[in-house]
Amino acid sequence: MTKRLIIFFVFIVSIFSVLAEAEKESVADASTHATPVTVVLDWTVNTNHTGLYVALDKGYYKDTGLDVSIVSPPETGGASLVVAGKAQFFVSYQEEITYARAAGTKLKALAAVIQHNTSGFAARKEEGINTPRDFEGKTYGGWGSPMEEAVIQALMKRYDADYSKVKNVSVGAVDFFAATEGDVDFMWIFYGWDGIAAGLKGVDISYIPIAEIEPSLDYYTPVLASSDQYISEEPHITKAFVMATAKGYQYAIEHPEEAAQILLKYAPELDHDLVLASQKYLAGQYAKDAERWGQMKLSVWHDFAAWLKENGLLEGSFSPEDAFTNEFLP
Repeated sequence: MTKRLIIFFVFIVSIFSVLAEAEKESVADASTHATPVTVVLDWTVNTNHTGLYVALDKGYYKDTGLDVSIVSPPETGGASLVVAGKAQFFVSYQEEITYARAAGTKLKALAAVIQHNTSGFAARKEEGINTPRDFEGKTYGGWGSPMEEAVIQALMKRYDADYSKVKNVSVGAVDFFAATEGDVDFMWIFYGWDGIAAGLKGVDISYIPIAEIEPSLDYYTPVLASSDQYISEEPHITKAFVMATAKGYQYAIEHPEEAAQILLKYAPELDHDLVLASQKYLAGQYAKDAERWGQMKLSVWHDFAAWLKENGLLEGSFSPEDAFTNEFLP
């Protein structure tokens, strides 16, 4: 009897040893065979991207079996890499997805990085620009897109102001502070970066949020996106990526100071004070008024496309229902 017990005990130990070795091999296999995924940014690294870097740094991607690379965009933008199959995901914005789909390129938004449009027109306080009516007689510095002209016209129309009295010049990549030290009087900025920077620099500015004047312009910018083709072919990878990214942004919401330090670890060239202050501001914006980070509404996609069409800025067939999905969010 005793001999049988010993044999049985040795057998059980052997089984557990085999299982333990198998588990080690499985973990090693998962680690060495993680699925490579590339996500392309929309601009230079900034606090809109913090959740991605948090997910990378804290191993959220690795935990879901993904080996994620975050790369800077080429001149043609991240969408071009996704369409060419050279990247799987990219940081985009609602305008880009809308125009692409209307032109027949099937891109789709997977999550809203920020729930509301936090951009607007800013000027140095001494310019005396407090409403769109004050744009008359001033010089606007932008990047030369038809969208800018239409937005300025729409806002001025609400104040019975005359857009023909605005001088519109292209300033390329020159930032707000450099441009407004010269001949430019006002620019379109993102408050979470240039607006915060103005406060840190002690530059007194006036700021006109476009979404507060024209609700149809409260669109999603930026968003995470991919292509219809990739999503349909790789739904499990898409789910894993969005889930891990959402976890990264949730961490940034709950721990803005720590998240800022993580971003600075990957982009040490950024202004530390600006990153920290911007991160604290965006922590309250990422999921503002939403049930969860990333959630998108059909009405936002519908209303913005309708506004573009009303202003002659969107041609072709566009279905708001097909432009986004919430199905991969946690």
